[in-house]
Amino acid sequence: MRFDVWSGNLARVGTDCLVVGVFEEGTLPDDTRAIDRASRGAIAAVVRRGDFAGRLGDTQLLGSLAGLRATRVLLVGLGAEKGYSRKSWRRAAYAAVASLARTRIARAALALARPDAKALDDYWLARAGAEICGAALYRVNDLKSGKRPKPPALARVHIGPVSRSGVAAARRGFAHGAAVAIGAKALRDLGNLPGNVCTPTYLANAARGIAKRYRSVRVRVLDERAIRRNRMGCFLAVTRGSVEPPRFIVLEHRGGRRGVAPVVLVGKGITFDSGGISIKDAANMDEMKFDMSGAASVLGALTVVAELKLPLNVVGLVPTCENMPDGKAIKPGDIVRSASGQTVEILNTDAEGRLILCDALHYARRYRPAAVVDIATLTGACVVALGAHHTGILGNDDVLARELVDCGSRADDRAWQLPLTEDYADQLKSNFADMANVAGRDGGAITAAAYLGKFTRGLSWAHLDISGTAYLGGSAKGSTGRPLSLLAEFLIRRAGR
Repeated sequence: MRFDVWSGNLARVGTDCLVVGVFEEGTLPDDTRAIDRASRGAIAAVVRRGDFAGRLGDTQLLGSLAGLRATRVLLVGLGAEKGYSRKSWRRAAYAAVASLARTRIARAALALARPDAKALDDYWLARAGAEICGAALYRVNDLKSGKRPKPPALARVHIGPVSRSGVAAARRGFAHGAAVAIGAKALRDLGNLPGNVCTPTYLANAARGIAKRYRSVRVRVLDERAIRRNRMGCFLAVTRGSVEPPRFIVLEHRGGRRGVAPVVLVGKGITFDSGGISIKDAANMDEMKFDMSGAASVLGALTVVAELKLPLNVVGLVPTCENMPDGKAIKPGDIVRSASGQTVEILNTDAEGRLILCDALHYARRYRPAAVVDIATLTGACVVALGAHHTGILGNDDVLARELVDCGSRADDRAWQLPLTEDYADQLKSNFADMANVAGRDGGAITAAAYLGKFTRGLSWAHLDISGTAYLGGSAKGSTGRPLSLLAEFLIRRAGR
């Protein structure tokens, strides 16, 4: 996909399709009005007849209109003019690209009214446009046996208008957005694969593929023997019930100066979560193939970093295994020793993500990191608290947590900070070990983070609970690609770009 800006007279832009907006009230924004004048009132006539109502996300393709160089015009509903916002713009842009993808249109120019310069400056206009194109053109990597439909023909998109002074910022936005789209595709492809395909070994090979594609990335994969040498007793406890061998993946992007402390990303990589002996209900258990979305987010983020050649040192750590029940599986009441030396009483084997993460977070210490961010589909309690709209953020460094929340707001990949105080850690007390791995239903998302906090003392650490945002269920089942936009914005900022 190629991106560029357009400016000047939209009627003279030579392309297969011009994309313009119409408000619900029938009002035509400036660019739409210019096209209407050039085509002798053709668009106003469509609206006046009631053929297009301008509801947010509605689309209607018009054939060749006199007075234009473009061969087609796509009308897109912008919704109510009074409530028009950046969110409205994004919905309209997504609907437009999705509509174009159903045709054989190869080139298009988007001229959707911006809400205002502060909400959508030239950089974000371009970056959001590129990310939206990637999302709208994404096709699930299904394993159906029928003949595959042709991929969308859309290959070149111009977005504007952009003044001469804004061209450099817009082109930077295109570059960043296109890289995020590449990383999001990699993330979603991994997340959508079934657990019998996307195993720990498959994830490790995907990481090796990133290192093959990008010279800045190195990869090491620790097998079960190496994991045991690193005394990761909590991680090994989870994998005992599965015949699939565990892997611990280490990815390093060396883009910054040598010796500069890296940002470490840690991703939960449970490729299928049955709950173990504390087995889950059968309904919707198939969605537990998405329990490696944190791992996929780390691989996606390293892809973005390498694609952009960011001048930043970044380390990705992925503990990956299955959580299955069998005769060797851990049982409620078992006590295991973590890599940090602390002992854990396992009261619920379905709280396995925190067990593999705690050993990975301890491993992160060897890098003396500037910041550690873990990403995990950790708790259903976070879905209860925040639904599918916001990623939960907790941590021991409020400055880092607020930085991540702000990055999510700017990238339209929103997050919300939850409290994390010692009161919650006290709920994890055990009569038989240093701590228990669960603390009851109340505040479940927070007590899960409090457990991880016991392994991150002295680190600048934040935890992203993506249980509600990483994937959708029901008829729209599939990976969303979140929170990659948030992570990309965080890393781009850290790199000073």
